[in-house]
Order: sequence, then C-alpha cells, then structure tokens
Amino acid sequence: MALINTDTTKVLLPRNIADGVIKDTISESTVAKLSGREPQKFGDIDYLVFNGTPKAEFVKEGGEKASTDASWSSVTAKPHKAQVTLRFSQEVQWQDEDYQLGILTELGNAGAIALSRALDLGLYHRINPLTGAAIDTWTNYLTATTNKVELGTTPPDEALRSAVGLLRNQAKPKNINGFALDPAYGWLLANVKNDKGELKYPNLGFGTDITSFMGVPTALGDTVSGRPEAKDTGIRAIVGDFKDGIRWGVQRDIPVELIRYGDPDGKGDLQRKNEIALRLELVYGWYVFTDRFALVTTTPDVG
Repeated sequence: MALINTDTTKVLLPRNIADGVIKDTISESTVAKLSGREPQKFGDIDYLVFNGTPKAEFVKEGGEKASTDASWSSVTAKPHKAQVTLRFSQEVQWQDEDYQLGILTELGNAGAIALSRALDLGLYHRINPLTGAAIDTWTNYLTATTNKVELGTTPPDEALRSAVGLLRNQAKPKNINGFALDPAYGWLLANVKNDKGELKYPNLGFGTDITSFMGVPTALGDTVSGRPEAKDTGIRAIVGDFKDGIRWGVQRDIPVELIRYGDPDGKGDLQRKNEIALRLELVYGWYVFTDRFALVTTTPDVG
C-alpha cells in the first residue's frame, strides 16, 4: 500500500520517522538542551507565580498567628504554531513504497531541523524563521531582557562572568544553570590565554562542542545570534535560569498533510506545476521570565 495515498489528505509518518522528528526537534534546540520540556494542553496555559519571600513566624504558646505579606500572580504561556511545507513532483505518488519512504524520511529530517530552530528563534528573538522578520505582536521573548553586557574589548570569559554578576548581585539573586552560546563565542572562549600565553581553557578544544563551562551546562547554536535566518542580532551569549525561567512544551503534534490543489505556500498553483506539497506542523507553548536572563552582546558587522 502506498505511503503517500492519492485518495486521502493525511499522510501518516511511519512511527520510527515520527518519533525521530520529535526527538531531533528537541535535541537540535539550545532551548531544549538547557530547559526541560513539560506536558502542555493546547491553548493558553496559566502559571502561578509566588511574589516575595514568605516568612515563617515563631508563635508563643497561646499566641495569635499573623499572615505573610507575600502574594500570588499569574503569567500565561501562549501557543505558537510552526510549520514546514515542502514541494515534490506529483510522480512521487506513483512510486513504490521504498521511494516514498525516502521522501518521508527526508521530510522528517528537514522538518526536525527547521522546527527545532523555530523554537529557539521564536522564544529567544520572536523571529519568523522563513522571513527573518520580528513578529511585533509577540511581547514575551527572552532577549527583551534589560540585563546586558557589551563585549567590546573585554575578554569573553570576563564578559560572561559580568553577565552572571548582573543576575547574582541582586537583592534576590537569580539562579544560573545554563549558558547558550553562539559558535563564534565558543571559539573566543576556547582561545582565551593567560598571562603566560597559555590557553586558559584547554579542555574547550576548538570550542566546537562545548557542553559545560565553569561547571554550568552549556549549549552552542547560531540561533543565539539569529543567523542565518535573520540579520545578526549581535547577541553572543545568553546566561540565566533555563530550568525555571522558561516554561515550554509541545502542545500538539499535527500529522503530515498531503496538499494536492491550490497554492499553499505562495509559489504557484500545484496542479499547474505538476507538484504536490507535504506540510508538517507543530504547536509550541512557552513563557519566558526575562528578568532571569542576561545577554552578552556585540555590535554586528555591517555588510
């Protein structure tokens, strides 16, 4: 039986491919590497936030009990749908199962990479990956934080330490349990030298596969700077509380859709071009506590 059935609009990915899409989507994302995914229902998700620090009270025998001044508030994680649409020649509908399986595998691989990058680009920068433009209606995104350190001529490890200091040197210090670094910043860290001209962090190698720095879990990804989908944001490092400062999940996995008619992606009528389209969609939900993060920034190169 054909995998891409001409009599239906739904294509079910084989289980090993479908599972791989979700697994690869999670493993490719710097957000997912540093911040745990949680189950979410579809739609707006409200999270209770405890404001202030509760204080215990010693009560003498027979004495009255007082209440704490701390209070509750709430924040809302919004759903964000991401999709990947790929066009193929109509002839794939009439090929044998092995050929069609190859097409679906290719779709799964491409979709996993695109959807993982979409999570980072949307959550970090509110960037639409396809156009590279900011989505102005999104008000909750990580790089809206006001905690910033300009790299300039400062050694990269000192700049990173200063960013940590912005979060730790507060009346209520923020937790530091993750570094997301642009690959270019990983290279800078790996090349820092001490006063003797020796590499300060030889364990970083060439800075291409950093998973930990100064005991803090670390992930490398060019989505930190927004490239190549968008113009360089100038952001080179994101530090902060990835464990509790980000609440995110996959709200809904949508089956692959077979589209045989119309112009689903603005590239012309499918029938006229003798093509079909396969579309893979995923719905994320997230909320970012921006005050729990700090950025190391630089002035992007022009041109």
